[in-house]
Amino acid sequence: MRQTRVLSVLVILIFSGLGYTGQIDVCSPQDVGMSQAGLGRVGAAVQGLVDDEKIAGASVLVARRGRVAFFETFGTMDKAAAKPVTEDTLFRFYSMSKPVTSVAVMMLVEQGKVKLDDPVSRYIAAFKDLKVYDESGTPVSVTRDMTVRDLLRHTSGLTYGFFSDTPVDKMYLNQGVLNRNTSLNDMAEKLGTLPLLYQPGTRWHYSVSTDVLGHLVEVISGETLDTFFSTRIFTPLGMMDTGFYVPAQKIDRFSACFGPGQGGGLRVSDDPLTSQFLHKPGLLSGGGGLVSTMGDYFRFCHMLLNRGELNGKRLLRADTVEQMTKNQLPKTVTRNGQGFGLGFSVQITEGRDDVGEYGWAGAASTHFWINPGQELIVIALSQLMPFSNQLQAAVKPLVYESIVQAPVH
Repeated sequence: MRQTRVLSVLVILIFSGLGYTGQIDVCSPQDVGMSQAGLGRVGAAVQGLVDDEKIAGASVLVARRGRVAFFETFGTMDKAAAKPVTEDTLFRFYSMSKPVTSVAVMMLVEQGKVKLDDPVSRYIAAFKDLKVYDESGTPVSVTRDMTVRDLLRHTSGLTYGFFSDTPVDKMYLNQGVLNRNTSLNDMAEKLGTLPLLYQPGTRWHYSVSTDVLGHLVEVISGETLDTFFSTRIFTPLGMMDTGFYVPAQKIDRFSACFGPGQGGGLRVSDDPLTSQFLHKPGLLSGGGGLVSTMGDYFRFCHMLLNRGELNGKRLLRADTVEQMTKNQLPKTVTRNGQGFGLGFSVQITEGRDDVGEYGWAGAASTHFWINPGQELIVIALSQLMPFSNQLQAAVKPLVYESIVQAPVH
């Protein structure tokens, strides 16, 4: 059953560094130039997905001009126990961890501790003398070094192991590159022995690049990735429910993850009481390891929309955020009509309502997008694997149709 969360604490208070109150104040849509009836259609569309058993539950937030105009939860996070999704439900964010890691790297760039065009091998010795896979069976030398910029925009030549059926991907799986029980250093050592799939800078290819960036953060800062995230990002932004595992005292808020059931419907694919996310991993995956809540991730997105600052806590300069959220792909590299910045997909096709929008998604069917031109943040969370774009596809056009006033800036 859909549950509307309209609570009484001012947004500015929940954004303070004092901690998360678990409450988000929802304004009238008209106050931020949006249609209440239009946003009502967003809710109806998401409820339809739940009713049709496409998803078990969801949480959707729409904010404009820094204020939340829509925040509703739908369905259940545990069907067997009939536990509804709540405003503070913990979700597996998977690849929505990548923007957090990218922000961490750019903080180090601003501090002068690393440069975007530095070779990765300057910091990770295992990446010296990398080779590129050749169908002849004899790997060839790289034509240029892999750079930090390549890692941020996924032009590194690395791959993932499970999105493609190539000889190199099979090597990743055989080597257990992303084994949760190892470490980021172990991952880097394994990658250094394996060939790249492409020459650096020549192709956009989704990969473990952001996990390598997580290791880079550890090497340069001298801190573990979870410590860096906690002290430099989560605590300043008040993201008190975000981390690499779910502590025992928060298990009751952790959603199940679902998959297609035999003969239709849904089945539990990851039980919150037995999930691997209940234990701190050895490999702190900056590419896909975080669990978080709607409230926490909204604060992170609000910081980005505010160009690096939230309630007096500045993480990045405004020009750095602008650089991260503009297309950084070389002219010779294409990505199905979309661009890619330094950690985000970027919509570059002129004439579209969402041109200038940036964001990303996670493997358990979580989504976010930010449109600076429209002063818009949308976060749509479900827990369904394998990944499905159905929630975003249902929500996005209705959100844009709900905008009835032009931006005020």
